[in-house]
Amino acid sequence: MLNFCLKSFAVFALVLCNSAYADTVGGFITDYRLALEEGEVSHIVDIDNDTLLMNRDDGFYTSGMRYTHKYGLRRSDGQENFGWRIGQELYTASDIKVLPQFVGPPDHPYAGWLYGGVFKESYREDGTYLRYGIDIGCIGPCAGGEWVQTQFHRLINQPLPQAWDKQVKNEFGAVLYAEFAPVRWTLGRSADVSPYFKARFGNIFTDADAGLLLRAGQLDVLPGQSTLHGFLRMDARMVGHNATLQGGYFSKNNPHTVKPKSVVGEAEIGVAWTQGAYGARISLVRRGNEIRGLPNSTGAQNFVRLQFGYTP
Repeated sequence: MLNFCLKSFAVFALVLCNSAYADTVGGFITDYRLALEEGEVSHIVDIDNDTLLMNRDDGFYTSGMRYTHKYGLRRSDGQENFGWRIGQELYTASDIKVLPQFVGPPDHPYAGWLYGGVFKESYREDGTYLRYGIDIGCIGPCAGGEWVQTQFHRLINQPLPQAWDKQVKNEFGAVLYAEFAPVRWTLGRSADVSPYFKARFGNIFTDADAGLLLRAGQLDVLPGQSTLHGFLRMDARMVGHNATLQGGYFSKNNPHTVKPKSVVGEAEIGVAWTQGAYGARISLVRRGNEIRGLPNSTGAQNFVRLQFGYTP
């Protein structure tokens, strides 16, 4: 209960930090309308997938897809983005070829999370930023995970998943989230380091993160600026609730659930590029074991993260 309260406080504390960026609710609404009328539109597609490693391993967090639509509004001291997004995340047992009767603790339950939401982002010329929003969606069969993964695997001639009938139960959910970078330290003209803090609160995910982002190359400070740089991100997450492991906060009688580890580490290394109307990022993510009782050597996973952006 203490951890749960701490995570809740962390999210709302970050959101309250928005007072440094927008003074009133009326100001927020005015800026949103102005962004819709005069802002620069961006389309962004994000893809996470372990199949992209070409090793035919498929399990745990196996797929993430998201489309983001942004309206960017330049300010004298930075930029503000308003927008919406839709996405889907898929989670399976460590081996999708295992039959349903053999899927159980401490292996990962099958789960799909389908969501959509709105957000605001505020970036400053000094490299600090605040991002926050809310996602609303559903976990369980309503997320369509079985159909999406089965059809995709038929398309790429990969083994079909066998145990989606053991996925967590349906539950509608909402997740409030925020991310804040309070400072950017420059290391000459071509390198910088930024600490950041993130938190989520809801009946699907409740957690809090702290991390460091190191970049080197031709750097950007605001979204859309020309850049070509490499980056290394290191992150530690404190977990309060994870519905992909435990089932929805209010759902009962799930086929099987497992307890999450209280702290999960993650590292990401990659390259980012933006030139004119186009942008792309490619990276390799190493996520630590998320399941208590599962050996770290079994629970840790690697996956590829891709992002493509277009600003006409």
